[in-house]
Amino acid sequence: MIKRFKAILAAFAVLMVMHSAYGDEATAPVSALSAEDFSKAKALFFNRCAGCHGTTRKGATGPNITDENLKKKGYTAEVAEAFITNGTPGGMPSFGGDFSEADIDILANFLMQPPPIPPEMSLEEMTDSWKLIIPEAQRPKKPEHTKNWKNFFGIVLRDAGKVAILDGDTKEVVNIVDTGFAVHILRSSASGRYFYSIGRDGKATMIDLWMAKPDKVAEVKTCQEARSIDSSKYKGKKGNFEDKLAIIGCYWPPHFVIIDGQTLEPKKVVSTRAYAYDSGEYLNESRVAAIIAAHKEPEWFINLKEAGFIWAIDYSDMKNLQVTMIETERYMHDGGWDATHRYIQMAANMKNKMVVVDSETKKQIAQVETGQKPHPGRGANWVDPEFGPVTATPHLGEATMVAWGSDPKWHPKNAWKVVRKFATLGGGGLFVKTHPKASHIWVDHTLNPDDKIKRSICAYEKAKPTAKGKCWEVADHGRVTHFEYNQAGTEVWVAVWDQVGELVIYDDKTLKEIKRIKADWLRTPTGHFNVYNTMTDTY
Repeated sequence: MIKRFKAILAAFAVLMVMHSAYGDEATAPVSALSAEDFSKAKALFFNRCAGCHGTTRKGATGPNITDENLKKKGYTAEVAEAFITNGTPGGMPSFGGDFSEADIDILANFLMQPPPIPPEMSLEEMTDSWKLIIPEAQRPKKPEHTKNWKNFFGIVLRDAGKVAILDGDTKEVVNIVDTGFAVHILRSSASGRYFYSIGRDGKATMIDLWMAKPDKVAEVKTCQEARSIDSSKYKGKKGNFEDKLAIIGCYWPPHFVIIDGQTLEPKKVVSTRAYAYDSGEYLNESRVAAIIAAHKEPEWFINLKEAGFIWAIDYSDMKNLQVTMIETERYMHDGGWDATHRYIQMAANMKNKMVVVDSETKKQIAQVETGQKPHPGRGANWVDPEFGPVTATPHLGEATMVAWGSDPKWHPKNAWKVVRKFATLGGGGLFVKTHPKASHIWVDHTLNPDDKIKRSICAYEKAKPTAKGKCWEVADHGRVTHFEYNQAGTEVWVAVWDQVGELVIYDDKTLKEIKRIKADWLRTPTGHFNVYNTMTDTY
């Protein structure tokens, strides 16, 4: 850690020299990039930088790094190289161990040039990309195997462009499915029969878990870059929409696309370019970062990252689509439900807040200041012995996990107030997870720059919330990330994210390691999703 801070200080020293040499606006020459290097740098930025800094580099979770802004601040390619290599204390990971020096050099020079803007994408282009591999009528009418498919896990093999389906009971591989590059998440359909994957390349894949050997039955590309997908989960007086529709939220172009839930055929595209809720500034890049499917109404809730809105989308009448625009806070990223599936809780990373929306009234009801850059994933819900139902998040920018009251009905004094702070090993936390039947809450430190910390996890006992958490190093390589429980809530799975990765499974009650899965096919495992917990939004 001391070594890293010295590197950051060295970066600032370089900056000061550049200031004295070139004045307030850096005019140091920028290295010309060949067409090949420019293309490579563009891919590196898309793959590892655009998520936080934006396609047009105007910032969101990360700061504005347009060439104009960098030069205005006196930054040069040399300074950019230092920050890419060493990261920052605010949550940006160090890429010195991931990128070669040559890659860092071309990426730094790429940042000093105007950002290339990716093309738009029409509904016609989306439809042209659509592939219906196995029509619905030709799919099995019941499971073709005797496995407990609701306890299957979908394992994202990020760099391989694949998803592995594992049997949660036997821990055996059921199949490995070709999907899209850098799959970000998997979501189960309402029935649990299908896994929907979405890649950072905007490609969605539908996997049928009832097949003798689960495999993809449809795929479609609806954008150049994406992060979110979900299915329609409502079944009630307003109709049965289980598995009927799905929605994809895009980073670029900024829009959402409603697709057929059985075939992935694109049905409707709606732009999310918007005016910021606070300043009224028009935002050409207002991206959909997260989607939450309602269980009690035919609705999806999506956030508009840069604009500071949560939109409630009523899909019951596709010809007269209703969108309710709920003002919240800017730079939202991820989040999920409270335990009752009424309250939506999403992180506004750069505002250090969690925003809370009542799905029944369609209004924001609270903002909870939790700490520097909350990043909950879906979050974690449990019942605190003193404060009642709570929800928690770790942070990218500080060594804490924070829990706030999330039950305004029976515990109104604690509602939307921080009631617990748990010390973690450091910042860089991406995910927290628990289960209604579990004894512990688990947190990672994936983006922490320290090698030991980024490979360590902590577990906190629900029944003893004031006790110190138990922390340990999971592996001696890669980064450790993401938790998922089995259907019964007795086992926790965590991934060792590396070129040849691992899956490590722990007993939630004893914290003892049950099994460690190692294999050549485990290339860059990141997220992993249990069918039952994902279809029921149990977290």
